[in-house]
Amino acid sequence: MLQEAAFTKVKAGTSNGSGADLLIEALKREKVEVIFGYPGGAVLPIYDKIYDCGITHVLPRHEQGGIHAAEGYARISGKAGVVIATSGPGATNIVTGLADAMMDSLPLVVFTGQVATGVIGTDAFQEADILGITTPITKHNCQIRSVEEIPRVIKEAFHIATTGRPGPVLIDFPKDIAALIGEAPTDPEISLPGYQPTLEPNYLQIRKLAEAVSTAKKPVILAGAGILFAKASDLLLEYAEQQQLPIVNTLLGLGSFPADHPLSLGMAGMHGCYTANMALYECDLLINIGARFDDRLTGNLKHFAPKATVAHIDIDPAEIGKNVPTAIPVVGDAREALSMLVKQDGKTPQHSEWMKQLESWKKEYPYWYENAESPLKPQRVMEMLYEKSNGDGIVVTDVGQHQMWAAQYYPFKKPNRWVTSGGLGTMGFGLPAAVGAQLADRSACVIAVLGDAGFQMSTQELAVIKEFNLPIKIAIFNNRSLGMVRQWQEIFYEERYSHSKISVQPNFVKLAEAYGIKAYEITTESEADSILNEVMEANEPVLLDFRVAESENVYPMIAPGKGSHEMVGVKK
Repeated sequence: MLQEAAFTKVKAGTSNGSGADLLIEALKREKVEVIFGYPGGAVLPIYDKIYDCGITHVLPRHEQGGIHAAEGYARISGKAGVVIATSGPGATNIVTGLADAMMDSLPLVVFTGQVATGVIGTDAFQEADILGITTPITKHNCQIRSVEEIPRVIKEAFHIATTGRPGPVLIDFPKDIAALIGEAPTDPEISLPGYQPTLEPNYLQIRKLAEAVSTAKKPVILAGAGILFAKASDLLLEYAEQQQLPIVNTLLGLGSFPADHPLSLGMAGMHGCYTANMALYECDLLINIGARFDDRLTGNLKHFAPKATVAHIDIDPAEIGKNVPTAIPVVGDAREALSMLVKQDGKTPQHSEWMKQLESWKKEYPYWYENAESPLKPQRVMEMLYEKSNGDGIVVTDVGQHQMWAAQYYPFKKPNRWVTSGGLGTMGFGLPAAVGAQLADRSACVIAVLGDAGFQMSTQELAVIKEFNLPIKIAIFNNRSLGMVRQWQEIFYEERYSHSKISVQPNFVKLAEAYGIKAYEITTESEADSILNEVMEANEPVLLDFRVAESENVYPMIAPGKGSHEMVGVKK
């Protein structure tokens, strides 16, 4: 009754209630549709308010599954994924997801329960210094210290997570603060003088870049995930066509430019295609838009784009010049930058010989593999998944060989159809991320492409898929090993397969059936064709255990320490 009475005596523009009440109100103001959370003692006051709050709540079967699901949701929806975990082990179980989101610039707002303020620092039951633990792997973190500050802190958290370079924000919520009654502004003003991302690029730098394009003989654009975050795929297409500039994609930038467009060169990097990697090596002007020149893209930096003038457009100034010397730095939002470049309508470069060379490479050095009816080739499985989904699926992967085959053999024609763990390379990411992706777009055909090892790190999330009847098609590339580890041991460690081959596996079909999910084991291409025809349109989850060739490797490949021009396995 005290709380109800408090709600009746409220000044205009304020709200009165418990800390948990104010939290739920703030989430509703941010138009939060889904919460991925796991209850525990420190968050029980919050969960009491979640009980009938009207926001969809998803109970993962492990907190790490919850935060990976939030990442998948954020990647597809463009909104912040919201996570709640209790104190101590609940909070520490989400650390990997925070690091993953930080590396891949995914917007999350994460709430962790904390012990009551009076016992913080006493090693109370289930206490953990989650602020200290997560400071290096969050864009921002803080602890609530009064009821009155809750609306402001939450509004700031969503603003920080979703603007500039997106990233995860963590709010630590002591249990007593969640239960205390207080009054706070319903729509507080936020003031963040230390956080003012530069959105509009410097005009003189844009002009300098336009002039460099007009005189280039071998220009290329490197398109990263920043284009997707900026919702700038349409402008990238317009600018590329206006200036006739070829496009190379990073792994996380796939889908930012149509893969079937004549100007598309494909994915670059360790397992990228020959044309894309050679374009980066031979170009005289490299325009990086929204990518961070990570090591898996560049290979040996001494050999990366050695002949190029490098221009780098990025909203995060810390990335410019960090790994690759940059002659034309452009700090700003990718959409704003591309809009300004389009308006320049500069002189088209005279690069006909370069375009002929690129087209010749594309024809001469495509991805290749030797197909066979049995054992089933994983590359062929990816091609069939592409065909059966009409190339319009949302593909979510775990990490390993299957991830690279998906990137190589599922050409993305639209933005926001690709969800994978890039920078951190987190096994166990794929299955829960598929949950989040499907919840973000309930009408989409979501295909979870998983390895048998990574799948076993998050199999418990099958329960969530069944609970919500999410029609995810779970494709396990089962090669009875830690495939990428085995490949490296074969190539670099004289075939000494130290603990990379899995001798004991569960029966994945029976495991899925135990969760009430339909499942099939597939060993040949003809079986795959027949079963995929049957299940791809089914409005229910299905698990497909593809028994693929155990010794198949991912090629082409740039070995560690080599340059982008030193690929192996390029051609039959």
